[in-house]
Amino acid sequence: MKLSTSFITAALAFSSLASAAPQAEDVEARGIIPLSSAALQALVSRHTLLAHARQFVKFSEQSGGTRAFGSRAHNSTVRYIKTLLDATGFYDTSLQTFPYLYSSGSAEIAANGTALASRWFTYGPSGDVSANLVVVNNLGCDASDYPAAVEGQIALIKRGTCEFGLKTALAGNAKAAGAIIYNNAPEPIAGGTLGSPSREAGPYVPVGSISGADGDRLVADIAAGNTIAGALKVNAVTEDRYTSNVIATTKIGDKNNIVFAGGHTDSVPEGPGINDDGSGTITILDLALRLPLFNFRNAVRFGFWTAEEFGLVGSEHYVTNLPAEEQDKIAVYLNFDMVASPNFGYFIYDGDGSAFNLTGPSGSDHVEKTFEDYFRGKNLRSAPTEFSGRSDYGPFLDVGIPSGGLFTGAEGKKTAQEAQWWGGEAGVDYDICYHKACDGVNNLNVPAWVENTKAAAHAIATYARSLNGIPRGSRSANRKVSVASLSHEERQHYSCGHEIASL
Repeated sequence: MKLSTSFITAALAFSSLASAAPQAEDVEARGIIPLSSAALQALVSRHTLLAHARQFVKFSEQSGGTRAFGSRAHNSTVRYIKTLLDATGFYDTSLQTFPYLYSSGSAEIAANGTALASRWFTYGPSGDVSANLVVVNNLGCDASDYPAAVEGQIALIKRGTCEFGLKTALAGNAKAAGAIIYNNAPEPIAGGTLGSPSREAGPYVPVGSISGADGDRLVADIAAGNTIAGALKVNAVTEDRYTSNVIATTKIGDKNNIVFAGGHTDSVPEGPGINDDGSGTITILDLALRLPLFNFRNAVRFGFWTAEEFGLVGSEHYVTNLPAEEQDKIAVYLNFDMVASPNFGYFIYDGDGSAFNLTGPSGSDHVEKTFEDYFRGKNLRSAPTEFSGRSDYGPFLDVGIPSGGLFTGAEGKKTAQEAQWWGGEAGVDYDICYHKACDGVNNLNVPAWVENTKAAAHAIATYARSLNGIPRGSRSANRKVSVASLSHEERQHYSCGHEIASL
């Protein structure tokens, strides 16, 4: 595909940093700058991080404010990353391209002519429906919950117990013209998917979501005997699209002992994803562009994953298509997903299982300690976060590769104790723009981002120099269920560390 003049200009502006570094052969031969944690940290610049972030925002404008996989903006993001890495001459780079089922859309909902804040569900069909609202019994998880009166009308369904997709299919089975799912908490639903393009339970109908506060009010009005005229308009597209991972491996270093760092390049359809996960992607991109200045013992590989928001698709595709002997060459995997949340916490994946009783493969405890040591050395508090496999490290856990990483929080609430440790506001989401259109540059906590990038530099430099503490040898899968075995619906539970599909 032909690149635009503006794209080339942006890429070349950043490539000047990379091209100024010694070429791989020179570094290997001369070893003029041995890699150290302190030296790599010293090169981290808020200016450069923000410059990349602003470029990602510009890319999102090509696709109406999103960088979702399969969009023009995401393709530009991928090309930008590969162009910069290629310019260094320090990496063997490749695009791993494959098709996956893409879905994007929007929903507009009104009640008695008043517009309500609404969200669309991935894989939901298009449609324009005007009909009365009919309340569904219980939580709409059984066909018997749908009264005969719902035929030809818009089913109003409360979130809970079963998947959004099942509720929507059962509404179609009851011959509803459309469905509105309202949250089981006052706020809006952070994001959602029907999980697959169809279900045996019934045909999908146009569907959108509203907040629990709006839903409860509508239910109360209907219970009082009032008729509520609803309007539901959904514009959507669902189709196979090609998408790519970017893989870059240093030309120097021991290829039998690879230090791997990764983050995902896509956003949700609802926003540009500059924290989620522009922040993690840019962290590893920035460090990858600094490494050509150094010499080190172990090869370093960077994975820029596609379609994480659709269920760890890119990382799973990479790992499952990697021969076992190549998997064995990966000594450790480091994941960086959301590392600049505005109301941040310094969270480290609980590799030793001491906090959440979910232990990673042998060596994951050492990764956790490496990050803990970094923050302790800076007189900063850190805290564990659940090592559940719900981000791109999950497929690496599946094949027994020691893993770890950093996270600054998403839609969870910061506690009073955490506010004492890190500042910010107790009782407020770590990221109030999580999976929203407002996840732009102004949503980034830049000091936290710089600190986490330096922590990433510390871990990468530490393991590139020595794998002491990381066992090498036979491995076994760490989880009973791998992402590869999951359905479309089940995959959507695995995205940015948080469930978005149901319940």
